[in-house]
Amino acid sequence: MPDDFVFVDELVPQIRWDAKYATWDNFTGRPVTGYLANRVVGTRALCAALEAARGEAESLGFGLLLWDGYRPQRAVDRFLDWSQEPEDGRTKKRHYPNIDRSEMFDLGYVAAKSGHSRGGTVDLTLYHLTTGELVPMGGDHDLMDSVSHHGAEGITRAETANRRHLCSLMDAAGFRSYACEWWHYTLRDEPHPDTHFDFPITADGGGGRRLGP
Repeated sequence: MPDDFVFVDELVPQIRWDAKYATWDNFTGRPVTGYLANRVVGTRALCAALEAARGEAESLGFGLLLWDGYRPQRAVDRFLDWSQEPEDGRTKKRHYPNIDRSEMFDLGYVAAKSGHSRGGTVDLTLYHLTTGELVPMGGDHDLMDSVSHHGAEGITRAETANRRHLCSLMDAAGFRSYACEWWHYTLRDEPHPDTHFDFPITADGGGGRRLGP
């Protein structure tokens, strides 16, 4: 990995993670190119901000669960290829029930140049420290639907309040939200705002290559 990148759990040791794109549990229905290990990677600045958010969440009885951090550009390229493949229906009901997979990029749910590839963006949710259970948010990770938008109608008051808790924690720690996805946050002061990286995520943090702006 480049010097400024680390495994998030090494600098934020009390954080939980489930790197969805390293598993079969994601909208493509299989592990994604570039994710060779179930680890979450980010910049040191991202980790420092996450530790601040984690500490504040803990004071409220919550923990943080990460689903994604740094995303290799090759994974984003794979998303684009996948969106143009024929529909097989395997993940549609769960992840994009009301749109065609070809619309994901145009509707803003996936980007050809992602903030994740800059190392300053994270997908995450809250869980209860007492039970380990996920906090209800009115929809799961990568549900590409209007119900995932901040301010969405059709979810309960409790789910709305939980989204606001997460948003408040992340805002105070230096992140900005993304209107279409309640789980997606980007550092306001990114260390690499103009660079998209393409090194793979491996168990030992092995190298790769850096892409230009």
